[in-house]
Amino acid sequence: MPSHYTFIDYDPDWPKAFEREAERLRAILGDALVEIHHVGSSSVPGLAAKPIIDMLPVARSIYMIEDATRRMERAGYKAWGAYGLPGRCYFTRDKDGWRKCNIHIYAVDDPDVDRHLAFPSYLRAHPEVADEYEALKREAYQRFPADIEGYMEVKDAWIKVQEQVALAWWRERDMA
Repeated sequence: MPSHYTFIDYDPDWPKAFEREAERLRAILGDALVEIHHVGSSSVPGLAAKPIIDMLPVARSIYMIEDATRRMERAGYKAWGAYGLPGRCYFTRDKDGWRKCNIHIYAVDDPDVDRHLAFPSYLRAHPEVADEYEALKREAYQRFPADIEGYMEVKDAWIKVQEQVALAWWRERDMA
C-alpha cells in the first residue's frame, strides 16, 4: 500500500528531523558511511514541500550497504533495492502510513551523488528558481492531492530541465 502524502509550508524543524534521522543511520551503518547530506525540498529553507526528509548517505561501498540491509529493516526502514536507479540502495521509513524519510544511498564515487547535491544547492542559491518550483509543486498538489504519481508527473519535465542547469552550475562552481 502506498504511503499517504501531503504538501505544507516550509517547517523550520526539518533540519532537526534530518539530524535525528542521520544519527539513527550513523548508528546502524557505522563505518560504511563517509557522510550524510540533507537533500530534496525539505533541505531548502523557505520552500514548501511534502514533509518528507530526503537523505543522501554516501557510503564507502554500496556492497557494505547491501550487507547492512537486514539491520536497516530491523530498525524500521523498508528496503527497495536500486528502485530504478542503478548503483543506489533506496530505503524509506513510514509512520502510520505517512512517509517520513527517503534514503538514497550511493557509493562515494557514484556520479549520481552530484546530481542529488546540485539540485537543492542550486535552489538555495537561486531563490527565484525555488519560487518557480514551489508554484509548480503547489499546482501539482492542487491537481493531485491524493495521487502521488500524478503530482510527480506534473513536476517531472521541469525538474529534468532544471537538474541539468543545476549540474552545470554545480560543476562550474567546483572549478572556480
